[in-house]
Amino acid sequence: MLVTRSPERAGALSSLLRARGAIPVEAPAIAVTPSRSGPFGAAIREAAEGGSDWVAFTSAEGVEAWFARAATLGLDARGLRAKVAAVGPGTAEALRERGIIADLVPRTYTTEALGRAFPGGSGRVLLPRADIAPTELERLLGAKGWKVERVDAYRSRPARSLPADARAALARGEIDAITFTSASTVEGFVRAAGTPRGPAVVCIGPVTARRAREAGLRVAAVARPHTLEGVVEATERALARRPARGG
Repeated sequence: MLVTRSPERAGALSSLLRARGAIPVEAPAIAVTPSRSGPFGAAIREAAEGGSDWVAFTSAEGVEAWFARAATLGLDARGLRAKVAAVGPGTAEALRERGIIADLVPRTYTTEALGRAFPGGSGRVLLPRADIAPTELERLLGAKGWKVERVDAYRSRPARSLPADARAALARGEIDAITFTSASTVEGFVRAAGTPRGPAVVCIGPVTARRAREAGLRVAAVARPHTLEGVVEATERALARRPARGG
């Protein structure tokens, strides 16, 4: 199984796959770096001072970048004076590990569902996101009356190439499935490796699946729920439908 998450995030999915008897091959298709920009630091200070009504996190990477930057500023991010939203259980867990319980987690773990789950309001919502994240969430929140401030919390860049062992395994036809956990992992993988037809393509959610199809990949399964555990289960479903090798 090919795991295309960033090096910092690949381990969790690899561990889940390994526990099910799979052999994960980590092939990071993106690199993630926390933002050191002035606007990001200013947004964290303002939130600590009560300048936002909500802070909405759309990834665990955003949570990690937030707390890391707060530490460099000498701020205790646990004192966040705002309600907190999380896109899904992974993001909510990253917050919980740092002493913050999310006030809002949508039933479906997508940014669109998060926007629809938000109450109406006229205050300020801060969105610490990836620099390449789409703008649909801002539109949904704005339509509900919120004043939305988006700030780049981290940068996502496509990998220049896949690791040698991953390239070799793909070339030898040894990869049964490729897992994608974000649209950016799809884009990075296709840029580095093209669109192989042999492995089953498994995506964490509908946005990722749509991007995979747009890139020319044939999506075999989409996780439900949209979690890492869901990705593992979707991978098992996809492979169960395929004929055995040599059969």
